[in-house]
Amino acid sequence: MPLLEQIQKDMVAAMKAREEARLDPLRMIKTALQRYTIDAMKPLDEAAELQILTTLVKQHRESADMFRKGNRPELAEKEEAELALIESYMPSAPTAEEIDAAITAALAETGVTSLKQMGVVMKAAQAKLAGRRVDGKALSESVRSKLS
Repeated sequence: MPLLEQIQKDMVAAMKAREEARLDPLRMIKTALQRYTIDAMKPLDEAAELQILTTLVKQHRESADMFRKGNRPELAEKEEAELALIESYMPSAPTAEEIDAAITAALAETGVTSLKQMGVVMKAAQAKLAGRRVDGKALSESVRSKLS
C-alpha cells in the first residue's frame, strides 16, 4: 500500500479515536508528501518518500535539541513523540553488521585505500544500502575508521 494511502487510513483512525497527539504529525507528513507531488509534478516513488521522511526526522531532531537547550523539556518531548511516529513509517535501519558488510564490499569494489577518496566509498556504500534508513554521519565515521 502506498505511504500516502496508509497515512490517510491512520489519520481517519486517529480522528475516530480522538487522538490529537497522533493526528497532528500525521497531517504534517501527509502535507509534506502532497507538497512534493505538487511541486515536482510527478507521483511519489519510494525514494522520494524516504527522502521526505528523512528530512522531517532531521527537522524534529534539531527542534528537540533546540528545545532542550532552551530549557523547554515539554516541547522537546512533544517533538520526540512526533519523531517516533514519523520513524515508524520509515524502513528499518540496517544493523551494524550490514553496514560493515556494505562498507567492506564498497572498499573491495572501488579499490580505494586512502582517506582522500572517502567520497567514492561513501557513494558505493550508500548504493548498497539503498532503500534503507542510513545515518550518513554514522556511515561516514565507519568508512573513516576503515580507511585509517
